[in-house]
Amino acid sequence: MTAVSYTVKDFKSEVKPVWCPGCGDYAVLSSITKAFADLGLEPHNTSVVSGIGCSSRIPAYTNTYGFHSIHGRALAVGAGLKLGRPDLTVLVAGGDGDGFSIGGNHFIHACRRNVDMTYVVMDNRVYGMTKGQPSPTTEPDWDASAMAPAGGTGMTPFNPLSIALAAGANFVARGFAGDPNGTAALIADAIRHPGFSFVAVMSPCITFREEQRDWKSIVHPATYEPTTDASQAARNLTTDDGFNIGVLYRGNRKPFGKEKKASASISNLEAEFAV
Repeated sequence: MTAVSYTVKDFKSEVKPVWCPGCGDYAVLSSITKAFADLGLEPHNTSVVSGIGCSSRIPAYTNTYGFHSIHGRALAVGAGLKLGRPDLTVLVAGGDGDGFSIGGNHFIHACRRNVDMTYVVMDNRVYGMTKGQPSPTTEPDWDASAMAPAGGTGMTPFNPLSIALAAGANFVARGFAGDPNGTAALIADAIRHPGFSFVAVMSPCITFREEQRDWKSIVHPATYEPTTDASQAARNLTTDDGFNIGVLYRGNRKPFGKEKKASASISNLEAEFAV
């Protein structure tokens, strides 16, 4: 039987994205589908799970199995899917609000559990869908008309890479939507790496944060080399300016549930839910 080779087009659905013009998520969507194609994955053996928010529209725009889940709970759904169907490639997509605010506790424990799946977070440091409020990663002095009191939150931003590393993620990296090929390579690398892989992607929201247009002139290749030493990775983060692009850490922890097999066949599961 001849193996089928799938292209980027095969991983894109017929649903037209409805993001704002200039949104970085368009490029991240392209990076995800390119990573799938470059890895030689099959649409019917690939699943994309999301929560709620602009970036969580991703499953509708991909031609794979998809699950648009509950706000902040995408990682729990993704972990359940991967443990129930370990043969599937599972990618979870979300944003900084969905993943680090209401979903913050799930994020920490997904890193700790180390289920073999990939989490891609499109971080624009703002709640875009609800019209421009500060998110967990927003700078403390960022001001906006949709925020009260004026002058910024004054709170220290959530540092996703530091949290992921401390909580036990097995692969940690940062990409930039303005570098779609580089981001595709990072996502493919994350999918190949066993265990829980986390890729934070800086994805500008120029509708509510026009100053993020400047990111393309600020981002740069990481000033540190990828390491398998978590302590060294933590030390590298002390010099991180938030705009380093590349792999921070490659761990070697054994994925949770890797030795387990699916407990029921697909036909038995279908029969169980038959009406």
